[in-house]
Amino acid sequence: MKTVNRFFIYAIGSLFIFSGAIKINDPVGTAIKLEEYFDVFATDFTSWFLLFKPVSLYLSLFICAFEIILGVALLVNFKRKIMIISSLAMIIFFTFLTFYSAYFNKVTDCGCFGAVIKLTPWQSFGKDIALLLPLLLLTFQLKKFENSQQTFSLLAVFFATVAAFGVGIQAINHLPIVDTSDYKVGNHIPTLMKPQEPCQFKYIMTKNGKEYEFTTYPTDTTLIYKAMINLNPDKCLPKITDYNSWRDTLTYTQESFHGNQLLVIVQDVHKTNAEGIKSLSILVEKLQKLPQKPKIVVFTASGKEDYENFQMQQNWTLPYYFADSKVLKTMLRAKTGLVLLQNGTVKGKWHENDTPETKEIMSKLQ
Repeated sequence: MKTVNRFFIYAIGSLFIFSGAIKINDPVGTAIKLEEYFDVFATDFTSWFLLFKPVSLYLSLFICAFEIILGVALLVNFKRKIMIISSLAMIIFFTFLTFYSAYFNKVTDCGCFGAVIKLTPWQSFGKDIALLLPLLLLTFQLKKFENSQQTFSLLAVFFATVAAFGVGIQAINHLPIVDTSDYKVGNHIPTLMKPQEPCQFKYIMTKNGKEYEFTTYPTDTTLIYKAMINLNPDKCLPKITDYNSWRDTLTYTQESFHGNQLLVIVQDVHKTNAEGIKSLSILVEKLQKLPQKPKIVVFTASGKEDYENFQMQQNWTLPYYFADSKVLKTMLRAKTGLVLLQNGTVKGKWHENDTPETKEIMSKLQ
């Protein structure tokens, strides 16, 4: 039994570290996912859940870091009894979330492994059940476990805590160390807006109580249709489906793919940073003096009146277009920043805290 318990502990601990490490690279993305859950629960249960939205980023950072800390603590036998109980409580909570999402089809991607591994709601629920069962078994045997008092265990947990929060804070104040989004540098957005290959389907039909499968729709009219399953959804559906920009009756979506374009992202004018906006303004002013400058356009999710008031305050004369808030958050994990495009290919991305010099921007367009 000791061998089985040890296997469960190491497997669960390793999975926690893997899951947490993926998410701590992009706590802003996890915060977006938490906000989706808060919106759903506010509608289905009580509006009190909306109170958590302003602190979703802090909750995201804590959850991502806590997963890593739990995993390391389990592996090095630090406070094992407490860690097993904490792991059980966390998995019970996530099991409820994933079941609710799956059964009521609310949040179609739990974000359990960030954007690296996407699971369907039922797959996420199955994963949580697979963790819940061994954790229950371990909980019933708590008396058998002894906590390690070794200095190594304490140091391992300490360094895991510092590293987890350090990486998370770095990602929040700058950009994810590893960009896993569809808008990462090097990606050609127009290509990702098209299917990679034709869709392939499997048709499930029934006749006289028996079930049959076909790769093309059968012509036999005595067969009764049961289901149609997409066999290659990852390749036959576009990676990017919601990229769009507009103003009044104008659309700028396709035009943004022509030539060199520097998109100034201002997600919400009410949540901008004064220093960040100042550094962007200085950069824009320098770029506009260059003979081979890229076209500079503002993308914002704010309302027209709010943005035009903001534009007047900043004395900006840049053309601007509106875009969906979720699209802008996916493009750039920053409230304000820059995305550089060359004929639709992402050439560079910068957080407002890392506003580049004109030389750096122009070098990426050569």
